[in-house]
Amino acid sequence: MLVARREEQLQALASELGGEYEVCDVAERAEVEAMAARVRDRHPAVRLLVNNAGFLAPGTFADVELDVVEAAFRVNYLGGVWTTRSLLPELRTAAADGGAHIVNVASIGGVIAFAPASAYSASKHAQVAFSRSLRAALRGTGINVHTVMPGFVTTPGFPHPTIFRTRVGRRFVVGPEETARALVESVERGRAEVVVPWFPYRLGAVAQALFPTLTARVLATATYPKEP
Repeated sequence: MLVARREEQLQALASELGGEYEVCDVAERAEVEAMAARVRDRHPAVRLLVNNAGFLAPGTFADVELDVVEAAFRVNYLGGVWTTRSLLPELRTAAADGGAHIVNVASIGGVIAFAPASAYSASKHAQVAFSRSLRAALRGTGINVHTVMPGFVTTPGFPHPTIFRTRVGRRFVVGPEETARALVESVERGRAEVVVPWFPYRLGAVAQALFPTLTARVLATATYPKEP
């Protein structure tokens, strides 16, 4: 069951996969609840929910438009909250008959505060906290919660800057296929949190947790990568 805003692309992919689709903007709670009701009519049990919607929102909090901040939180954080809550009864039904999984696709920006994309990073921090608290709340229910935190991923929404085509830069970038494999492995192996790629992002997350002042000084000099 594919869920997104663009019906033409959904139709094409659903046809290729032999699946179903629902048109829905997860940034709108009413749309999410209506989508969940339509899914419920056809599928009383949901074994896997993947919250993958994302909104980039570049810019520091000093200059980013507040509408952009709100949009980032609606898509990156609230969209997953609304979808999970709306489909929780169907996840519980599946859990009672063998188990169910929720995968929240966050970002390494959810554990490293990246100043040039402050609204995005803050919304992903919220998503990671939501995922961790949900895992604790659902412990013992048969619903397993997983968090996947990719670094820079080459997608239509993220251009591939020249700096990332260098030998060193390529260590910071993954493709959608590698991210998808990590998502599947997190479910199959029962992994709570996965960073993609592990190196160097996990080291950055540890550094910020242990040395927040030093890390803040380093990140203060960062700029959002763009094509020249």
